[in-house]
Amino acid sequence: MISLIKIAWRNLWRNKRRTLITLASVLFAVLFALIMRSLQLGTYGSMEKNAVSLFTGYIQIHANGYWENKSINKTFANSDKIEQQIQSVSAVSQIAPRLESFALGSSGNRTKGVVVVGTNPVWENNFTKLKSRVVKGKYLTENDQGILVAEDLAKYLKVTVGDTLVLLGQGYHGMTAAGAYPVNGIIRFPTPQLNRQMVYMTLPNAQYFYAATNQLTSIAMMIYQPRKINKTVSELQTKIGKDYEVMSWKKMMPGFVQEIQSDNAGGLFMLGILYIVIAFGIFGTILMMTMERKREFAVMIAVGMQRGRLAFIVFVETIFLGLLGILSGIIVSLPILIYAYHHPIQLTGQAAEAMTQFGAEPIMPFALRLDFYANQSLTVMILTVIAVLYPLIIINRLTVIEGLRGK
Repeated sequence: MISLIKIAWRNLWRNKRRTLITLASVLFAVLFALIMRSLQLGTYGSMEKNAVSLFTGYIQIHANGYWENKSINKTFANSDKIEQQIQSVSAVSQIAPRLESFALGSSGNRTKGVVVVGTNPVWENNFTKLKSRVVKGKYLTENDQGILVAEDLAKYLKVTVGDTLVLLGQGYHGMTAAGAYPVNGIIRFPTPQLNRQMVYMTLPNAQYFYAATNQLTSIAMMIYQPRKINKTVSELQTKIGKDYEVMSWKKMMPGFVQEIQSDNAGGLFMLGILYIVIAFGIFGTILMMTMERKREFAVMIAVGMQRGRLAFIVFVETIFLGLLGILSGIIVSLPILIYAYHHPIQLTGQAAEAMTQFGAEPIMPFALRLDFYANQSLTVMILTVIAVLYPLIIINRLTVIEGLRGK
């Protein structure tokens, strides 16, 4: 067995040109598959990151029934006990207590419905990096009486830093919510939906505005291992009891999840087409290699080589070619994907506008994950093994006379 494997290895390098052509075929197959799938997964990861890190977090806790209608009356008391229970779950990395509701924003003769978020400025910045999104003015302090207004909303209402925005709404248990607040800063979100409606103020300010003293509508959380989100949700539900609902971001945004799933299905279809092209490329090179070696196979059979042993040698040769090609593809693609991961391609013009309307940043991000390296490499290896069936069939059917004549 070992001697046959050695013969297979030496056979590869008897004709270096032929071997290198076959290796190049597998190399480019792996390279194209990795780049294409990396771009797909990177795009989905970027969309998920935007959805999670901009606002919702990976998990949120609400009072039972709040998420169905998001009523200001479905609040719960803010207490050290519930915060301690949440932070006792090791998977939770950050929390952001909030009081959120709707209001009517007015400036001059312009009005628009807005989402008012009361939060702790320090915790919110740690959670969503909100301070880095301030494009004009200054960020909130813990005792600030001012507000932050999203950029597109500020343009519509024609307010800027230093102006006053009037907010009108319904407070806790039917109380009237009304107030005039100075605009401290303008913030810019990468997604148009948030950019058109968000207003931030400190948590005590929001609780006073809505007459909801010491009340919260949600506690948003970030976690260390997003892939274990279901386990973390179960653990949190056990800790805090049945008086609260614990929801993952996927349950809070089912439409967004469906968009990703449908796009992923299209991506897999395109990847399937790429694999078909790859399969023909690999088969073509192995077909060429087989036709060139018919005389060689006939001579070996004529001098007494058993067909089974010859078939095994050819099979091992192809496995070596596949492994070397895959390894080469990984080596070539790794620096490309590492660079693309850290320096995503910036889109401009209509492409950037389309991405923004879809709710994603105008970039082409790439993912860098071990699992898709393994999956793409395994797929290409399977295609290579399937392609080797042809030379094995040729060896089994080859007659010495036809082989020596090169037919």
